[in-house]
Amino acid sequence: MRFCSPLTIIALCVLVHATQVSAQTSGNGTDALRLAVEKALQSNPEVTAKFNAYRASADAVDVANGALRPRLDVNAAAGIDENRISSRRPEAESMRRTGLGMSLTQLLWDGLGSKREVERASHDRLSRYFDLIETTEQTSLEVARAFYDVLRFRKLVALAEDNYVEHRYASQQIQARFRAGVGRGVDFEQANARLALAESNLTTETANLHDVMARYLRVIGEVPPPALGPLTVLHLGVPGSGAEVLDRAVAQSPAISATVESVRAARLTAQVRESAFQPRVEARVRSGFGNNFDGVRDQRRDSAAELVMNWNLYNGGADQARVRQQANLISQSEDLRDKACRDVRQTAAIAFNDTRKLTEQLVLLDRNTIAIEKARDAYRQQFDIGQRSLLDLLNSENELYTARRAYANAEYDRALAFARTHAGMSQLTAQLGIRRPLGLDDDGQAWSVGDDGPHRCPADTISLPSIDIEALAKRVPTLAEPAKPAP
Repeated sequence: MRFCSPLTIIALCVLVHATQVSAQTSGNGTDALRLAVEKALQSNPEVTAKFNAYRASADAVDVANGALRPRLDVNAAAGIDENRISSRRPEAESMRRTGLGMSLTQLLWDGLGSKREVERASHDRLSRYFDLIETTEQTSLEVARAFYDVLRFRKLVALAEDNYVEHRYASQQIQARFRAGVGRGVDFEQANARLALAESNLTTETANLHDVMARYLRVIGEVPPPALGPLTVLHLGVPGSGAEVLDRAVAQSPAISATVESVRAARLTAQVRESAFQPRVEARVRSGFGNNFDGVRDQRRDSAAELVMNWNLYNGGADQARVRQQANLISQSEDLRDKACRDVRQTAAIAFNDTRKLTEQLVLLDRNTIAIEKARDAYRQQFDIGQRSLLDLLNSENELYTARRAYANAEYDRALAFARTHAGMSQLTAQLGIRRPLGLDDDGQAWSVGDDGPHRCPADTISLPSIDIEALAKRVPTLAEPAKPAP
C-alpha cells in the first residue's frame, strides 16, 4: 500500500479536493460551506487521528505477514568458560571461546494461527477505514452545523438590534409626550422597562454568536469570515420517502460497515486462539564458526539442519479460557453491530422527518409573521391617535420580534435537517462536491456485508397520520346565535 508523504498527511491526504459544485443551491453559499468543510477535513484533529489509526492498522497487516516469512538471525559471542568436574584431574578448567553464527528459521505449521492473524489484521484495517469515512461524514456535518449556526445567530443579532431600535423609538416618543405634558409617567417607566429587556435580548444573542463562532473555530480551525454567503439548503438528492432514506442509510453507513468488520476480526481472533491447541513446526538451518565454538574445546565450526516441533499439552487452562473469552467478545461485537444499525436508522429517520416538518412549519410561520407585522403597524397608527395603549404597542413589538426569531430559527433548522439527512445516508461530502483522493477508496470498492449484516435491527418505519385541520375545525363548539331583541 502506498502512503502520502508526512507533509501531505498533516494536510490530511484523507480528504479532499473539490470536483464540481452541486447545482442544487446557489453557488456562493455552497462554495463557502464546501470550503469550510475542506478546511476542517484537512486540519481537524479527530479526522487526522482516525487517519493515523488507519495507517497504523495497515502497518499491522505487514507485521502479521512477517510471521509467515523466514527469520534470519546473526549472533556473535566471546567469553571465558570455567568448569569444575570432580571426576576429572585437574578439577577446574578454564577455556576462552569466540563464535559467529547464523540461523534461518521458517514456520511450517502453527495451526494456521499466523495466517488467521493476517486475515484478522486485514479486517481490522477495513474497520479503521470505515471509521475514518464515518468520522469524515460526521465532521462534515459538524462543520455544516457550525456554519449554519454562525449564519443563524448573525441573523438573530440583527433582529435583536432592530427590536432594540423599535423599542428605543417608542421610548423616545413617550418621553417627548411626557415632557409635553400629554403623557403619563407610568407609560414612560413601562417603555424604559421594555427597552431594557430589548437590550438584554441583544446582549444574549451577541453572547450566543460568540459561542457558535468559538465552536466554528474549534471544528474548522479558523475564525469565520465576515461574510459566509447566503443560506443554502441541500435539498436535492434526498429521497421522497422515509423508507428509502432508511434503506440508503443502512446500506451506505460506514459506521455499520466498521462494526461488521469488527465482528469478522473477532471471529478470526477466536480461530487464532484455537491454534494454540495444535503443534508448532519450524524448519531451522544454522551454521557458525569460531574458537572453541559453542564451548566445545578445539571446535572450529558447527552446522545443522533440523525440523523442530513444539506441542504444548497444558498451559494452566489459559488457552481454554482465552477461547471462551473470545466467544464472549464475538457476541459483544455482534451486539455493537446491531446497536449501530439501530442508531443509524433512528438518526436518519429523525433528520428526514425534520425536513418535512420544518418545511411545513415555515409556511405557517411566514403567515404568522406577516399577520403580526400588519397588526403591529395598525397598533402603531392607532397608538399615534390615542386609540391604543402603550402596553398594546409594546406587546405587539415583542410578539413580532418573537415571530421573526421563530421563523429564522426554523429556516436554519430546516437547512441543517437536510444536511443531517445527507450525513445519515453518508453522502454529505458527495453532495458538497468533495471526494476522497485516489487510493483511499481501494479498501472499500469490493466490500460486501454478505451474511454478516445486523440481525436485530427492526426494518419498520414510523408512519403518523397527517394533521386533518378540517376535522379539527368540526370539533370547535358552535356558537349560539345572539337572541333577537323583542319587538
